[in-house]
Amino acid sequence: MIIRKSGEEIRKMREAGRIVAGVLDMLEEHIRPGVKTETLDQLAEEYIRKRKGIPSFLGYRGFPASICTSINDVVVHGIPDKTRLKEGDIIGVDVGVILDGYQADAARTYAVGEVSPVARRLMEVTRASLEAGIAACRAGNRLGDVSHSIQRVVEEGGFSVVVQFVGHGIGRDMHEEPQIPNFGPPGRGPLLKPGM
Repeated sequence: MIIRKSGEEIRKMREAGRIVAGVLDMLEEHIRPGVKTETLDQLAEEYIRKRKGIPSFLGYRGFPASICTSINDVVVHGIPDKTRLKEGDIIGVDVGVILDGYQADAARTYAVGEVSPVARRLMEVTRASLEAGIAACRAGNRLGDVSHSIQRVVEEGGFSVVVQFVGHGIGRDMHEEPQIPNFGPPGRGPLLKPGM
């Protein structure tokens, strides 16, 4: 069941989201060749806790870190460790925060120094697909319209979507309904309504 949020609940989620965004902005200054992914994790946890947040991922289903760090071919949920970033890597960082009982979660992909033209293009197409998906998140559309918007941009950009993982709703819990695939036909799925 999709849980619709009140204005107050959305406000609380936005506050948690501001911390998530702050972590992602702060980490950009530290992502460079030679930095260990565990260092990024430590910096993120300090940032979150200093702002009275709780790292959502730490201990969630046994996850041992505050952020996910996924380098190059690692699609998602990479575990920070002693791995050092190298020139030309791309790294996806996923951050989740609990604040006042509500959660926010977001990821960003960074270039480590100079990356290949293909890696740069992948990052550009991925960003454009995110923007297309967000633009389709409107009351009156269906969830499939969001999924299809993402898939269309990715495939028109010469890439393919990962079908093994999906996005998700969020609120008091990290993973709430609905599941949000990055692929599928338009006009299908739940009707989007305010508060979803």
